[in-house]
Amino acid sequence: MSADGRTSEAGGRTSEAGGVVKAKRSIAARITGAVSGGLLRVFLLVVGVLWLVPTIGLALSSLRDPADISASGWWKVFTVPSQLTLENYSHLLQDETITNSLLSTATITIPATLLVVVIGSLAGYAFAWMEFPGRDWWFLGVVGLLVVPVQVALLPVSKLFGTIGIFETTLGVIVFHVAFGLPFAIFLLRNFFAEIPRELLEAARLDGAGELRLFLRVVMPLGGPAIASLGIFQFLWVWNDMLVALIFADSKNPPITVALQQQVRHFGDNVSILAPGAFISMVIPLAVFFAFQRQFVSGVMAGAVK
Repeated sequence: MSADGRTSEAGGRTSEAGGVVKAKRSIAARITGAVSGGLLRVFLLVVGVLWLVPTIGLALSSLRDPADISASGWWKVFTVPSQLTLENYSHLLQDETITNSLLSTATITIPATLLVVVIGSLAGYAFAWMEFPGRDWWFLGVVGLLVVPVQVALLPVSKLFGTIGIFETTLGVIVFHVAFGLPFAIFLLRNFFAEIPRELLEAARLDGAGELRLFLRVVMPLGGPAIASLGIFQFLWVWNDMLVALIFADSKNPPITVALQQQVRHFGDNVSILAPGAFISMVIPLAVFFAFQRQFVSGVMAGAVK
């Protein structure tokens, strides 16, 4: 750095008085800085609002009379708020098909999620920290199952379930979802558990902790974010599934996705049931996601920073 006004190492110019004068930024640099700041946030906010428009439209449609829905769009409520009413939800609660389908969906989703989380956690810990013959080969087999599409298994599994008597039953749907959810669960949790410091586990073993106690007291608390992420993924997959439910579930008491599809097929103008039913079907998984949002973000970011 010189005193005659030449460029300093910091990228600015040094004046004769010894002060540093910042170099003038180019127009491109100023545009880039503006875009990466406030303008980018505004753009992302606009995109987020546009992404929520269908959800807002469904919510408002579920609060309008069917005659109003047929006469005008959902945005009409902003000029005529008197159109909003809870009468559709009253009709929905009186419809046994929809209420039973919501109960059936919960009966399928909750066990399928819990079983995948529990079994996947135990298997992930075993593959990460327990020594047994062929461990790596077994894990490669689990990874290979990730590429098997659900459609390939529909026919053989249908024949198998029919043979053992669980076709078109809630148990059959749960078993199918657990079977196809475990490969991803084991893969995700094994990789997460493998990042736990070995010294921590060895210290617990020196204190007399067995494998089960080590898993419950050390691994599970540390793996909370990954387990929460897995639980959210599995819950959303099972709750929103229609293909498996359409084939394996009881046709007399189907999950909500199949029940709404049947309402559309048989009663195409039955908006007073379809709109609130679809909104409730969407709100429940959203509530689960936001309830575990912090753990989900922690699980996704796990391992990103060393």
